Amino acid sequence: MTAPSRLTRFVAGATRIVEQYAGDEAAMLADLKPLLADLVSQDDWLPDAYATPDPKFYRQYLLYGDPLERLSIVSFVWGPGQKTPVHDHMIWGLVGMLRGAEIATDYAHTANGALMPIATHRLEPGAVAAVSPAFGDIHSIANAYDDRPSISIHVYGGNIGRIRRSVYDPATGAVKSFISGYSNTQVPNLWAPV
Repeated sequence: MTAPSRLTRFVAGATRIVEQYAGDEAAMLADLKPLLADLVSQDDWLPDAYATPDPKFYRQYLLYGDPLERLSIVSFVWGPGQKTPVHDHMIWGLVGMLRGAEIATDYAHTANGALMPIATHRLEPGAVAAVSPAFGDIHSIANAYDDRPSISIHVYGGNIGRIRRSVYDPATGAVKSFISGYSNTQVPNLWAPV
């Protein structure tokens, strides 16, 4: 399968699943996970323009944005040693590991309002993890490697680059609002000749 058609097939399948399970997040995520696992099982489809790290900051490249904002598909490119602050998503999401590895640390609020790490997961290529306000939405992500980039593919239940979200100070629970945007100004042409 060629690179554009692999991503195109994923976009079509993910859109069908989101339409089919509107209102049933658990069933939708259960069907989306194997579809994303299939996409990230092959590392031959992501164009270089959406796999390029930045020396200072992780990159968030929009690969596809549904015109009705039901989902967005993003490549996250982590330079060596890069990580996110503790943050939330406000919507469901899936993370599929394409290249390298990531360390995800999940957080929960304590009685005094601070945040406490409750679990740490290492995502290797082919692995898929989920986030949702329904079962756990606050985490941090770090590139597991200090000497090379890592890339994960994220699918969200909305246009993640336009959603007002929060970053947290784990020690105090202090919250700061942000909108992430995207690192790119153009998206891949899903309909290019193959």
